[in-house]
Amino acid sequence: MKTSNEVIDKIIELATEKNISITQLAKKVGMSKSGISLYFKKTREFPLNRTPDFAKALGVSPDFLINDDVTNIIIPNEIIKIPVLGQIACGEPITAEENISDYIEVPKNLLPSGEFIYLIAKGHSMEPKIPDGARVLIRLQPNIENDEIAAILVNNQTEATLKKVKKQGNTLVLFPLNPDYDVIIPNPDDEIKIIGKAVQVTLEI
Repeated sequence: MKTSNEVIDKIIELATEKNISITQLAKKVGMSKSGISLYFKKTREFPLNRTPDFAKALGVSPDFLINDDVTNIIIPNEIIKIPVLGQIACGEPITAEENISDYIEVPKNLLPSGEFIYLIAKGHSMEPKIPDGARVLIRLQPNIENDEIAAILVNNQTEATLKKVKKQGNTLVLFPLNPDYDVIIPNPDDEIKIIGKAVQVTLEI
């Protein structure tokens, strides 16, 4: 298996051969240009979990990038397009945005079962686990267990928020992870709805 520096050298070589700029590569893999530059300068280890993204962007197989003496044979894998739906509050709830702002392609074999959406965290109440601007993968499901983090529609299903949930009788109490923020106890007349469970957080570099 190649070292991190060897993987980065191969990525640089392929990007040069295919005339793919850092900006173009960053867009293809869903990262910032500055994040890609840190890899190219070798000041940051290459994350193996991003291998499929870089392999797809460069038109090679993942094994070709990370393993020695591997011929470039692209192994077909079903790609799922997951919609990105606006932003979700991690502080005070904000108005839910239902319009799809983008799609992110993810290999199906990297996902658990279910139907998914991405939401962009906004605010600081879920820090440090979910910082402002993080991309949160939500598995759509109507119920969750105690102490799980979920996306929830509140204020009669007109606003969305991301919180850790505890069930107290028939009431869902919404807890921030940041102690500087208040617990939210929905009004008994408020029709709230669970959108789904947060299953993955991606930090934008």
